[in-house]
Amino acid sequence: MATLKTHMLTHTGEKPYKCEECSRQFSGAADLTRHMRTHTGEKPYRCEECSKQFARLTTLKRHRRTHTGEKPYECEECSKQFSELSGLKRHVRTHTGEKPHRCEECSKQFIELSKLKKHMRCHTGEKPYLCEKCSKQFKLLDTLNAHMRTHTGEKPYMCNECSRQFSGLSSLKSHLRTHTGEKPYMCEKCGKQFSALDHLKLHMQTHTGEKPYKCEECNKKFSQLGNLKTHMRIHRGEKPFKCEECSKQFRQTGALKNHMKTHTGEKPFKCEECSKQFSERATLKTHVRTHTGEKPYKCKECSRQFSEPGSLKSHMRTHTGEKPYTCVLCSKRFRHLNTLKRHQQVHTKAECLRNTGF
Repeated sequence: MATLKTHMLTHTGEKPYKCEECSRQFSGAADLTRHMRTHTGEKPYRCEECSKQFARLTTLKRHRRTHTGEKPYECEECSKQFSELSGLKRHVRTHTGEKPHRCEECSKQFIELSKLKKHMRCHTGEKPYLCEKCSKQFKLLDTLNAHMRTHTGEKPYMCNECSRQFSGLSSLKSHLRTHTGEKPYMCEKCGKQFSALDHLKLHMQTHTGEKPYKCEECNKKFSQLGNLKTHMRIHRGEKPFKCEECSKQFRQTGALKNHMKTHTGEKPFKCEECSKQFSERATLKTHVRTHTGEKPYKCKECSRQFSEPGSLKSHMRTHTGEKPYTCVLCSKRFRHLNTLKRHQQVHTKAECLRNTGF
């Protein structure tokens, strides 16, 4: 009879049982008792396998399935099984396309409430997960866990194709696209596709013209932080990447990789017009313009066009008067490196004449 009376309250909406701690009301005494444990911290239900304790019996029952492997809830569409009914309900939405959780800021919709909550941090800027090693904060727990591996050096995710290891699953997934060639992220402005979302975001700055990173030495601005860091090595004279063959040093790892081909003789990039081969893709692209006649780099001062960005940069000095190359022997300055080298031969020849007595 008591159970019927409690049930009837679900129809009347009556909630006669009130929590003295927070004033929340309940229709049944058992509901109030369970709720009180959130205040007392009481967890009377213990797992016999791992001794973990729970405030509710139903939560203990769900937890036991992690030990037994039981998955009683099956999807009728694809037969995938789940240990919890809530997990099945969320999964079913992948078939129906239902996204009931909507962001009030940008109207983006999500299958799961937890995904919406994570997304909201993009708008609020909230970073609730703190690294105890370096105090860096993160929006997502997964991102913190991946970051922690930068301290431990752990790389548990391995590529089956090339055995390269990664600290984060997302990094592995992004890397795998280098093998599959998949580029799922497309620029809506120009149609260019990218294998990683971060690469697309960086590319978008080429359309917006945004350059938020400024060099404090020379005021040059960059669209990417990595490019600023690389640029700073010019001021510091830093060349951290060293060739093991000839000890030549480079500012960028890409420059070192290209240089290594001078030792191996590798020329993987071939011109389809004349079969000439090149060690660098950029050099091939420049060469192809000798066939097409394309000159995409235009001087804003005189409208002269060039096939290479370096040629345009060199040409611009005729307008600016800039002479960045200085002779260390006589301090004379030059617009072009080749002109400096020819000039230095004058000193070399004069030195030879002095040494021979002329």
